[in-house]
Amino acid sequence: MLAEIITIGDEILIGQIVDTNSAWMGRELNKIGIGVKQITSVSDNADHIIEALDEAQKRADVILITGGLGPTRDDITKLTLSRYFNMPLRRDKVTLDHVEALFAKFNRPMIDVNIRQADVPDGCTVIQNKNGTAPCMWFEVNGKTFISMPGVPFEMMYLMEEEILPRLKNNFDLPFIVHKTILTVGQGESFLAQQIEDIEDSLPSHIKLAYLPKLGQVRLRLSATGKDELKLKIEMNIYAQQIIERAKAYIAAEEDVPLEKAILDMMKAKNLTLSTAESCTGGYISHLITQHAGSSTVFVGGAVAYSYDLKEAVLGVKHETLTEFGAVSEQTVKEMAAGAITHFKTDYSIAVSGIAGPDGGMPGKPVGTVWVAIASKDKTVAKLFTFSNKRIQNIERSATAALTMLLNLLKQDLN
Repeated sequence: MLAEIITIGDEILIGQIVDTNSAWMGRELNKIGIGVKQITSVSDNADHIIEALDEAQKRADVILITGGLGPTRDDITKLTLSRYFNMPLRRDKVTLDHVEALFAKFNRPMIDVNIRQADVPDGCTVIQNKNGTAPCMWFEVNGKTFISMPGVPFEMMYLMEEEILPRLKNNFDLPFIVHKTILTVGQGESFLAQQIEDIEDSLPSHIKLAYLPKLGQVRLRLSATGKDELKLKIEMNIYAQQIIERAKAYIAAEEDVPLEKAILDMMKAKNLTLSTAESCTGGYISHLITQHAGSSTVFVGGAVAYSYDLKEAVLGVKHETLTEFGAVSEQTVKEMAAGAITHFKTDYSIAVSGIAGPDGGMPGKPVGTVWVAIASKDKTVAKLFTFSNKRIQNIERSATAALTMLLNLLKQDLN
């Protein structure tokens, strides 16, 4: 069973909003055994919408459409669907009653465009939208299922969770799709692929392996499709354990979590604490850590110390170290890490100092030069990295490098 998602709206195509709806729908459809064949975004243009619908039904059994159902003139999805399916509009009384009740609740007058929200193609199944005025419309045409929903995320999500997904499960005999994700760090996807090539070659046709690289990390995702969920999980775990054993030097987590969350979980299990001393990353590492609920059980806090004065006053870096070796140096970053351990009283610390760019480079220290240090109460390790001249990438790569170094030190200390 395959689905296609069509998002409608000029605001998506010009980058005014980001299409988070499709990613969310893809995940939820996958959970019930429906794969997404394609995701398409089209403008608020009837001919473009019709072309997308024509193409989608060639590829997929279920076509989910979001957007273009508002009351204004640029919202043309409903009129286009009426034309496409040759279904004249009718006024749906249940929808009209719902819209009137919403306006009465907020003591707002209704105008004609609000009343027209209750007009639907005569031939669709109307599904009430309890969170808004635009109803969901379900079409069964030529063996294909078309579902049109509002583009407002919380309205779409409610409709999907409460109405659409249960109906799809009831209407179709769907297989199970199960996943197992392994997070690796410190090795490129081509090397990993070569290392586990024989395991990948031995996979049966109903189990696939995908490589998902991201700045120093590669997620290995096994996906299995079939009718027996328990059997699939057992079978897939056998192959997952083979991969984990083969690539154990690079394994950060045996589940689909970000690198920093894997580290937090590891440290929380051992009652360990962490602090940061950031210069060129400007608090980005702290942000990655604190976006996770429960991070306060591990993360005590940190300092963003850009200037020499703050490095000295907050982290205890020696004035002589800074004047002799500079802020971007092994000596300075080690003292930053040690200072974080001392001043924040944690078990481990991360320190980063570098030249993020695009300017600021100097002879011997070009843009992209970054020193990272990881400290515990017993030792401090430091490493030099040379990245590119792209500022945002350098910040992200520095964070990944620092977290990878911390992970490796934790593995050494905890084994």
